[in-house]
Amino acid sequence: MDLTALSLVELRDLQQQIPAELKRREAAEKANVLNELRAFAKARGFAIEELLAKEAKVKVSAGGKVKVKYRHPQNAELEWTGRGRKPKWVEAWLAEGGNLDALLV
Repeated sequence: MDLTALSLVELRDLQQQIPAELKRREAAEKANVLNELRAFAKARGFAIEELLAKEAKVKVSAGGKVKVKYRHPQNAELEWTGRGRKPKWVEAWLAEGGNLDALLV
């Protein structure tokens, strides 16, 4: 398409039409890909929803609570996984000359 032949008004009009056309084509392409995936899964005896539901369950169970790595020797309620910023009780322990290895669970 030769844009040099278009007037400024025509160029601005075209610029406003492009986002809507991109959105429409992207939606159509997504629908086509989804239909192809459904056909691919069906040819192998599965429903795409069945495969995706199973994948979602795997992801949910993969994420979980991180095990406690450090615990205060006098107060068992004070725990830390070792991730993120050190809690104040750990910093206080270290400032008093304590060793982090002494807090390992």
